[in-house]
Amino acid sequence: MTWDPTRLPDQTGRTLVVTGATAGIGYFAAEQLAGAGAHVVLASRSPGKLATAVASIEHQVPGARLGTVVVDLASLTSVRRAAQEIAALPRLDGLLLNGGSMAMRRGDTTADGLPQLLGTHVVANAALLAGVLPALAATGDRHGATSQVVHTSTGFVRQFRVAVDDVRRTPRSPITAYTKAKTVTEVLAFELARRLDAAGAPVASLVTRPGVGVDARTPHRAGIRDATTPYQRNPYTPWAQGKDTAAWSAVRALTDPEARNGQYYAPAGALRGAPVLVEPTARTATPDGDLAQRVWTQVEELAGTPLTVPVAESSGR
Repeated sequence: MTWDPTRLPDQTGRTLVVTGATAGIGYFAAEQLAGAGAHVVLASRSPGKLATAVASIEHQVPGARLGTVVVDLASLTSVRRAAQEIAALPRLDGLLLNGGSMAMRRGDTTADGLPQLLGTHVVANAALLAGVLPALAATGDRHGATSQVVHTSTGFVRQFRVAVDDVRRTPRSPITAYTKAKTVTEVLAFELARRLDAAGAPVASLVTRPGVGVDARTPHRAGIRDATTPYQRNPYTPWAQGKDTAAWSAVRALTDPEARNGQYYAPAGALRGAPVLVEPTARTATPDGDLAQRVWTQVEELAGTPLTVPVAESSGR
């Protein structure tokens, strides 16, 4: 279908949760979803930054319906508490797993002793999903629709092959460690899609990548992107996009009525562009042997909780 990211389908009545929603891509995804009429729940670790993000969205989208949840992805205790709060919402139509630490210092760990990148980009998301998948499925059943889980990846996964047989083993290079975390993310996302299909659950698992979003091309937002916020230089700036347009792929995955379980959205260009459906990388979408099962089991063990896929209710489906 022809897709205009500035004219989204009406999201009135839907509740969508965005992690990492106080800055960058997560913030702009939340703003765009609110502009389409959704009830958007912003999730992040700082109550102060959440308040700033809410104020900014309310300025851009008068009458926006917003909520907040405090969650520290570096603490499984915090993640489980947030999952309970999110699962208790009256309805839950979609979850954008955008948050994650970008601390690139080797040896950094979470409160649970996990490598920081693995802990916040993979294990925390698995623990959060374990707590909210039943609520996503219940909303889909109740409304005769499909809820969405959108996983955020990176183009590095396509560019660089990183072994994920041992999930916890951390590469020495920070960029390789980040790429590994996102490779595991894709393997889990596509395995979740297969399990959702097998269970007949009214939930879709989709993957997106944002391209390259840079501060220099990002619109001004008070307290989000202004003189008071850190500025990150990027050598790709002449060819890149703002973080507002970098959010487009994830927003399309959450709002496109034609989006389907197991699909992948990315910018049309290598670094930027309109969000389009792309072919996923075969080694993460259809890995050899039982790799997906082994990765799934290891992540469950690290998260300390089973990631159980709900079976569709017979009524209303």
